[in-house]
Amino acid sequence: MTDTAAPSYAPSYVDPARPPRRKWRLVRGVWKFLVAIKDALVLIAMLLFFGLIFAALNARQGTTAIKDGALVLDLNGSIVEQPEEQAAFAALSGQSRTRQFRLRDVVRSIDTARTDARVKVVVLDLDSFGGAYPAALGEVGDALARVRASGKPVLAYATAYTDGGYRLAANASEIWVNPLGGTIFMGPGGNQLYYKGLIDKLGVNAHVYRVGRYKSFVEPYTRADQSDDARAASTALYGTLFAQWREAIAKARPKAQIAQFMTAPDKVILASNGNIAEANLRAGIVDKLGDRTSFGRRVAEIAGSDANKPAGNYTAIKYDAWVKANPLPTAGDSIGVLTIAGEIVDGESGPGKAAGKTIEKAVLDGLAKKTLKALVVRVDSPGGSVMASEQIRLAILEAKRQKLPVVVSMGGLAASGGYWVSTPADVIFAEPGTITGSIGIFGVIPTFENALAKIGVTSDGVKTTPLSGQPDITGGTTPMFDAIAQAGIENGYRQFVARVAASRKMTPARVDEIGQGRVWDGGTARQIGLVDRFGTLQDAIDEAAKRAKLDPAKVHAEYLEKKPGFLATIAQDFGNDGDDDAGGGDAFAHVAADRRQMLARAVGDMKRLATSGSIQARCLECGGMGPTTSGVGDAKLLDLLLARIGF
Repeated sequence: MTDTAAPSYAPSYVDPARPPRRKWRLVRGVWKFLVAIKDALVLIAMLLFFGLIFAALNARQGTTAIKDGALVLDLNGSIVEQPEEQAAFAALSGQSRTRQFRLRDVVRSIDTARTDARVKVVVLDLDSFGGAYPAALGEVGDALARVRASGKPVLAYATAYTDGGYRLAANASEIWVNPLGGTIFMGPGGNQLYYKGLIDKLGVNAHVYRVGRYKSFVEPYTRADQSDDARAASTALYGTLFAQWREAIAKARPKAQIAQFMTAPDKVILASNGNIAEANLRAGIVDKLGDRTSFGRRVAEIAGSDANKPAGNYTAIKYDAWVKANPLPTAGDSIGVLTIAGEIVDGESGPGKAAGKTIEKAVLDGLAKKTLKALVVRVDSPGGSVMASEQIRLAILEAKRQKLPVVVSMGGLAASGGYWVSTPADVIFAEPGTITGSIGIFGVIPTFENALAKIGVTSDGVKTTPLSGQPDITGGTTPMFDAIAQAGIENGYRQFVARVAASRKMTPARVDEIGQGRVWDGGTARQIGLVDRFGTLQDAIDEAAKRAKLDPAKVHAEYLEKKPGFLATIAQDFGNDGDDDAGGGDAFAHVAADRRQMLARAVGDMKRLATSGSIQARCLECGGMGPTTSGVGDAKLLDLLLARIGF
């Protein structure tokens, strides 16, 4: 008989510090579940990311064939010299943005459409047009006039035309407006925001150092209203530009009775029982009243349509597809074109801002290739940092040291620092509507000793020299520091004057006389010697070729600028694939949008006051005649502020 161990029924020992196995299994299960969710989300994100890239690459309009139809210029944004680079995923995330159209692309698209038989009609959609500087409007308007003169129809549509939009539409063979819309001309000018009262209430001291009787950029921080000198300068500038606008309208559309809409718009509109569109029609400002469907039917009569699509459709050639199908020429010798567009800032930056280091590198890299025969500098800037302006000027001078002709082409705006960088030119081209001059500099340093005192904060300490701790933003500046700072600004102004005098072959006294921060229109600037000739960028390129002893017909422009990054290109392809029929609202909607832009600029101005740390050569009046859209940074800052206060 085999002995068998008896089963033990004694209870096993359990460590009270150790959780039961069932709890461990539960924890492990939850953890695995969370890890699985994480892996799934990562996988979905990767699939979505690569799917979007694949879709963007396949949707790029440059690969599609151009068929006969209407070239649609849906200008749902502003026309600028150099568009800002889009954030890589801004469009993909659904963030709203205002588009910027490159001036040279718009003009090229119109000029190529004029001679291409595939384009049966040019459609100008101005419902959401964000404006442009007068010189840019003139260049685009002239291109449209060339199409119209060739016999090819140009049809314009908007619910309500802005002044800038009508400057373009006046060159159309047919101008349409929505019966429930209509156009009221505003003219240039309006109120500028002044922050002196707010600054005083906050206890902020804005220490201003300036040279230039008309250098009004600092006035919003030092005054509650416009000075007499600034008012006189703005009145002269705006008056001249407004006269040019009226002359352009009269030339393009002689039958338009715009005078009565300028002097007594209320009487004209009341005579039509408040029907603004009908008043426009009677005055010859527009040709047809109709909604988008009616307008679409009219375009379809010329361009054709698809019977299987809704009423009002027509065969359209999209703008982006057309631009890609008509690239810049590349044959012949290279004429370098350096673009200085936007605010001039120190350091590095992407397109849309003229960063000193970035532009310097672009010039030196271009010259290092030894293929450029001349250099054209395209300026469209209100100025900015004096240090960055000088950095750019010295880089341009390197081209002259290499015996290259240097020609400056001023776009819509070349003032303050924008004129500083123009001084190395052998010849300067501008348009009659170019805003230029503003030869003067300034610096602003805010201090907060009064603001801190309001909440019981003071400052004190040991100073080993009279300038220890200066400029002291918590305790204020000293008279000695103020004197030194003002002397530095005056020295900078003398250098500015000397550079202009040497460039324009004037005496320093004469430059000082036409300087003093005064802003001029291009026509007056030519009369007083700040500009040599009227002409476009192409005229400047032709002149540079001649100075290099080349045939202008056998050269091409090589743009010395950073190409958009891969992700930015993808974002652009997505962001530009919008509906062609997106409307822009009536006249009142345009007014509301303009007021929002003013508020955004106000918020941005206060930020710039607190953060600007360099001597500036910048123009205040320049913004009054340009695109209505504020900077992207200002708009984002306003959105953040409104969100924080509950709007």
